[in-house]
Amino acid sequence: MTDIKESVGNMLGLLAGYVGHRTVATGIRAGLVAALANDGPATPDELAARTKLDAFYTFAWCRAAFGAGVCDRDGDVYRLAANLDTVLLDETSPAYVGGVFKVLEQPEFFDRFEASLTGGERLWWDGCSPDFIAAVGGTGRPFYRRLVPDGLARVPGLKERLDNGCRVLDTACGSGHGLVLLANAYPNCAVSGVDGDAHSVDIACETLAGAGLDGRVKVWDSPLEKLTVSEPYDVVINNISMHECRDIDAVARNVKAALKPGGVFVISDFPFADDDAGLRTAPGRVMSGIQIFEAQIDDQLLPRRVYDDLLRKHGFTELGSASITPMHALTWGYA
Repeated sequence: MTDIKESVGNMLGLLAGYVGHRTVATGIRAGLVAALANDGPATPDELAARTKLDAFYTFAWCRAAFGAGVCDRDGDVYRLAANLDTVLLDETSPAYVGGVFKVLEQPEFFDRFEASLTGGERLWWDGCSPDFIAAVGGTGRPFYRRLVPDGLARVPGLKERLDNGCRVLDTACGSGHGLVLLANAYPNCAVSGVDGDAHSVDIACETLAGAGLDGRVKVWDSPLEKLTVSEPYDVVINNISMHECRDIDAVARNVKAALKPGGVFVISDFPFADDDAGLRTAPGRVMSGIQIFEAQIDDQLLPRRVYDDLLRKHGFTELGSASITPMHALTWGYA
């Protein structure tokens, strides 16, 4: 039985986590983390001068950052802790999590959830701000970078098919950064993207144009529940969006119809815990927080095993799965 001291300790741990989160988020937005990463260790006064921030406030931030393990220090000189330049700032790295700190502070997360707690008003992506869409896009990029090419190479026979050239469809392609990775990693493939949010499709078109791929990669607007294609694909991918589909059975049917015989459907998603022990882990707790937004768009994350049942139900065969990280898993099946 938990005694009261342990209960207090548990709650203090939650408070410490909140302080750490806000310290990191503030440090990223204010440029403090970038200044330490790019220009090296500094005293609080030196860091304040670099960033043109108040010296006393910067001193307070440095101590909080040290307490949170964001910084190490030698006397009054602070330096960014090992690897955090990559983990917090490098959006091209599969290890990047800096975007999660930004997205969790968007009003669409906890603020709107609390305001709507009585009435339970839902929203959809077209009701979210451009800042929120951009922040979510930033958190999705590491999933794509883990997926392309290393994650896809775990699917039996898929690497050879992609290297030789085939037709690839990225469903719920969002802002298009995954399309760029796919097109560049597999130059022999014909890559297309589809998303149910018109604003995201517009951003994807801009992303493709900026990468010089707008003439090569086709992208269009359609809910996946109404997906139809004029020519079948060899590979269909869904990255961290399958759980958001209004009708995953309809989506699975449509994907199977969009695949050539022997084509493969790869689902890349959060593996939500379906037991008490998993929910109490750090990844489980973070995913539980993500559920706060997911509830507002009328869905929840799914345990990975649910995708096995879904694919099997709709006639996919040679099912397989792989754990990429504690918060990222693949499931696949062949049409």
